[in-house]
Amino acid sequence: MSGSATDGELSRGPGEGTRAVRAGLPEPVKYEPTLPGPVFAAHFHLPGEPTGPYTYGRDENPTWAHLEHAIGELEAPGRDDVETLVFASGMAAISSVLFSQLRAGDTVVLPDDGYQVLPLVRAQLEAYGVEVRTAPTGGDAQLDVLDGAKLLWIESPSNPGLDVCDIRRLVEAAHARGALVAVDNTLATPLGQRPLELGADFSVASGTKQLTGHGDVLLGYVTGRVGAPMTAVRRWRKIVGAIPGPMEAWLAHRSIATLQLRVERQNTTAMAVAEALRGRPEVSGLRYPGLPDDPSHKVASQQMRRYGCVISFTLSTRARAERFLDALRLVDDATSFGGVRSTAERRGRWGGDAVPEGFIRLSVGAEDPEDLVADVLRALEESAR
Repeated sequence: MSGSATDGELSRGPGEGTRAVRAGLPEPVKYEPTLPGPVFAAHFHLPGEPTGPYTYGRDENPTWAHLEHAIGELEAPGRDDVETLVFASGMAAISSVLFSQLRAGDTVVLPDDGYQVLPLVRAQLEAYGVEVRTAPTGGDAQLDVLDGAKLLWIESPSNPGLDVCDIRRLVEAAHARGALVAVDNTLATPLGQRPLELGADFSVASGTKQLTGHGDVLLGYVTGRVGAPMTAVRRWRKIVGAIPGPMEAWLAHRSIATLQLRVERQNTTAMAVAEALRGRPEVSGLRYPGLPDDPSHKVASQQMRRYGCVISFTLSTRARAERFLDALRLVDDATSFGGVRSTAERRGRWGGDAVPEGFIRLSVGAEDPEDLVADVLRALEESAR
């Protein structure tokens, strides 16, 4: 389930590790750095007509451009009909697609088990006169409410429940009805799945998570085919001004160089942790798409190259879950996911997810697999006391 190229395969395109370390780099110039430093500029020299690429800092920035090219090379390698736009956060990217494509009287289909901020988005869309329909991710349930929709929003795997839907099937059904399709690719990353290759119109993600992977950058992006829908997304970014800072964009680009290394380690360790949790009597509702007996495994294996770094499971009570989190030594009790340091949390503390009180979302980091497995199993034992 991983991508790497031998010398003989390079003629067909570089492997994922090679692509990640070189993505978005400018052509080499003697005595210049391979990755130029961040450009801090609110405006640029602009004599005469404003025909150049950089005019004003809310519209374009060279540091964004390098990062956008890098992400585009990962989301849609080898394609020149695709563009990427970066944003100040994942929610800024999500909002840009929803609010640039929908008008009063339109209908959008959202997952009812997706990211916990989506209910807030729903309320705002409805306030603007947009009809919002929802259905679960699992079982391709969104198919049942597609008729008349302008936009279908997919989150696969879903956060935090880790359900998976058949993206190709949903895309074909949506397009047959004249709807656009956006896929939240945050949990999978471009090295886990490429929504545009599955037919989606937009691949949207929070770069705050595994894409950058160090828990020190807020970032989002939208990748889509060049055309009117992406032009509308760009216009929305200009109007709202939800732009990343140059330093954040530079840090993100720097971090992408290690994406393949981090993803490989984190996915391998996530599988080891998931397997260690199977059969534990105190664990119920274990979900990880990479497990052969996971309800989502069959569909995930048809469209994902890697299964992600997030595991979810439930302990019997809120108190048991909190004792488990307190007992962990190598896992930080923190929200978000995808970082090099493992994190876990009891998702019910936020109140926005329909999960049991003892539901745990565990994000596997880059620690040694043996150490992390031992820490999780020890914490389970200690939490029983």
